[in-house]
Formats: sequence, structure tokens, C-alpha cells
Amino acid sequence: MASSNFGEPPRVSVVVIVFNDAERIATAVRSALSQGDAVGEVVVVDDASTDATPERLARLAAADGRVRVITRTENSGGCGTPRNQGLNAARERYVMLLDSDDVLPPDAARTLLDTAVAEQAEVVAGVCVRRELPAGTDSPWQRDLFPADGAPPERYDGIGGRPEFLRDTLCVNKLYERDFLDRHQVRFAEGAVHYEDFVFTALLYAARPRLVAIPDTVYLWHVRRAAGRQSISLRRDEVRNWQDRVDAHTEVVRILLDSDQPELARAARTKFVDHDLRMYVRELRHKPPSYRAEWWQIARAHLSSFEPAALAAATPAGRWVAELLLARPEPVTGAELRRMGELAANPPRLAPPYPVDAEGRPELAAGVPLTGLTELPPAQLPLAVDGVVRLASSCAVRLRVHDAYGLVSAAEPVGATLELRTRVGPPLTLRHPLQLTEHPEDGWIATTSVDAFELRDVGEMTAWAMRVKVRYADGSGAITAVRSATPAKRHVVFRPPLRIALVQVYETGNGELGLRVADGVRGGWEVVRSRLRRALARRG
Repeated sequence: MASSNFGEPPRVSVVVIVFNDAERIATAVRSALSQGDAVGEVVVVDDASTDATPERLARLAAADGRVRVITRTENSGGCGTPRNQGLNAARERYVMLLDSDDVLPPDAARTLLDTAVAEQAEVVAGVCVRRELPAGTDSPWQRDLFPADGAPPERYDGIGGRPEFLRDTLCVNKLYERDFLDRHQVRFAEGAVHYEDFVFTALLYAARPRLVAIPDTVYLWHVRRAAGRQSISLRRDEVRNWQDRVDAHTEVVRILLDSDQPELARAARTKFVDHDLRMYVRELRHKPPSYRAEWWQIARAHLSSFEPAALAAATPAGRWVAELLLARPEPVTGAELRRMGELAANPPRLAPPYPVDAEGRPELAAGVPLTGLTELPPAQLPLAVDGVVRLASSCAVRLRVHDAYGLVSAAEPVGATLELRTRVGPPLTLRHPLQLTEHPEDGWIATTSVDAFELRDVGEMTAWAMRVKVRYADGSGAITAVRSATPAKRHVVFRPPLRIALVQVYETGNGELGLRVADGVRGGWEVVRSRLRRALARRG
């Protein structure tokens, strides 16, 4: 297909949607304009903003003729309608999508465009990086779906041969041939519909595009968890969010079945068990009973429509969680709920107690077997490791590796390593070798020390996750997050001559052990202010 401008090379229309985001819209638009001559236009659809967004857009359009602004007079209530309006207005051969609070990294459009032309691709997908703000911590989205850094592109005629691509539900990390979208009527759901990406990408995959995956980072997704109003995907405190996700997934399956791709529809159901379901179950024990009751009924109704093959293809942990849901008409509580959440973790954990049925077979809960657990290879065993930390300038860490149903000892552990990985700050992993000592009652004990100042010197403030990797006699290994067995506390530590650090041990929402280390002067003052506030409150 020729470019829309006769005789000129093909270019990209970048469609940006915005609503009441005057603070960030200029940064997003400029990231698209800075892509150079690969971008022929930036189509900004303002979904009836009531803040200073229109004024900011007017200045951007006056400064660069490539900026076209479409102003809606009524807010649509979602992202689908303005995106569709932008797609319909686009003039270039290829289109990309951008949200007002995100940015395109340098050369993203040129890289995608050159690949599309060279490969005659109808869709080119690249890596999206989630950037936690304000910390700046980056984590690639579904990185394993894309070629390794430096590797050549991977080509697919439809994703039937690579159903794992169903996990890439994002619409913003791709370049699309506009004519392909038009021919197959690939558009977003209109109005106040959430998880519209799910349905859009299902329509895309159902159309069996010539899709090329590249290893390059092409989108920066800014995640602001402290924002006054979270993005849809982060509003999991609302049970409506779960219903919206289930509704979107139901539509995804319908679309794939209608396209005569039943294997892909089954894979979508398996993906729901392994990803969507486990993500929400991890947080379930922190929700109020009323939320859990409604969430439970929605989940059971949805899972009951799945064919057995979809559940059988899930990971063991995903399948066990789904089977417990289907076996219990009412939500589980107490130890059963905690065990369910541990198995939903990534990687899954199987923590004590270890109940069995009358024949001595492992159970997740009464009457719900852990089918297939004893047949798992050592590398797939769901480990559970508890951790206790004594805060000091050299923090003492005591770890206990549990022996789930005797399966860990049967695998013959020969060594272990403690890994500390940054949660906040620059990406870094520190490793400490561990010597395992058999515990007289259950599992093994290992101790080590962690230098608080080594953690502190990485950045002004760092947060660290703890992982333990166990090595087995067959040469394989399994890794798990350390479960917190330490009450939350913090301590100011000193090292001569004048070094000070504030160290805090805490438990994450998933029950995992974490450490925060901050500059001692600033952190120490925060401790003093906190203590003064508590003292004044007691006097009042």
C-alpha cells in the first residue's frame, strides 16, 4: 500500500488520548514529535477536558504543524471512544497509540516503522516497560514474549502457533497498518467500558495478522500508585473492577471462538487462570468479607464455564487455586485463604501446615487435593521460606526452608543463595551464599548477614525484596520469595566515624519480607518527627 502522501515514504500517525491531564500532556505529545520524520502527525483527542488541557494543546498545535487536536464536547467515560475517533481521523499508513501520562522512548516509531516496511508486517510489537514513579524503577511487561536483546525479529502469521501472545493485552506497544485495522474492523468498545485493551487485542489476534515481535523498548508505561485516582488496572479495591475484567475476558473468548480458533479461546481461558485469577487471589485475604463474598461468586460463575482442558493446561498452582474456588460455594477463610494466596504468589509458595486426606495424600483444603504435586520435578516445587531479620549496621538474617510433604528433602537440596533485589531505585541484585542446616522438625535453617550500608549506598532510598534459590542434587533449582516472620520495625544504625542509616523491615501485601534503607540524616529526622507526633497525640 502506498503512503497517504503520494511519492513520500510511509510514516506514522500517533494517536494520543487525554482527559484533564494538563500537567503531563505536553510531555507525551513532545515524546511523539521527537521521533523525527517517522511521525507524520500527532492526533490528540481531548475527551472534553475541563482543566487547562485545551490551552496546552492549542500551544502545542501552534508550535508544530504535525499536531492535530480533536476536541470532544462530551466525555465518553472510557478510553475506547476517543481512541476510535483518533484512529478514524488518522491519515498516515501506520498508526500508534499513546496515553497522555505515558511517553514514547527515543526512536520507538522509527524502529517499529522500519521493521513493518522491511517485514511487510501488518502489526509490529515491541517491549513495553512499566516505570514506577516517582522511584523510576523499570520492569519490562511480558518480556519473555519478545526476542532477546540483540536477537532478530520473530515472525508470526497469526498467533495460533504462539498462543502465549494472548498475555500481551496492551494496545500501546504496537504499530498497526491502518488499512488492516479498517479491513477487519478492529476497534475499541465505545463508551464507559473498562479493559478495552483486552477486547481490542482479541479482535486483532482473531484477524490473524502478519505480526513481527522485536526486542526493542517502544513504550514507557508510567505507573503512579500514589495518584489520587488510579488507572483502571490498579483499582482492584473495587469489586466492580473484577467484574469488568471478567466481562472483558468473556468477550475475548467469544471473539476467538467466532473467528474459528477454539484452541486460542482455550488458551485464553488458561491464561485467565494463571494470570488474572492469581493476581486477584494474592490480594484477597486483605479484602473485607463483603468484597470477598461478591468476588467469590463472580469468579465461580466464570470458572464454571471453562472446559476441563483449559484448567488442565494451567500451571499446577493456578489449577489448584481454581479447583478450590469451584469446590467451595462460600469463600474460604483463615488458614485456607492464606494458603490459597500463597499458591497464587509468583512464584507460588506452599507453606505449612501440610494437611493430608485419609490416605495420606496432600490436600490444599479438606476435600481439595493437590493433584500432581508429588509428580512435579524439583525445579517446579512450590517452596516456602520464612525469614527473620535483626536490624543493625550488619543485619542478621535467619531463614527457614520448609519441607513441603517431604518433597524438598526427596529432591536432595545441596545449597542455597539469598538474593536481594531492588524494589525501588536502580535495578540491582546482591547475592549471599547460604549453608543449609537440617532442622530437627521441618526443613532447613540458614543464617547470613546483610550490610545495611551496602544497601544504603545504592541510592538515597532503596527498597529490597528477598528471594532464596535452592539448588538440588539433579542440578536444577527453585526460587521463592521469603515470607515475613518479622514484625514491622525500623532502627537507626551507625558506623564510625559519621555514617548513619535508617533501616526498616516490613511485610508486603503478599506477605513477603522486605527491607528499606534510607539516608540516616533524613530518615532519622523522620523517626524523630514520628515519635514527637505520637507523644503529642498521647498528651492530647
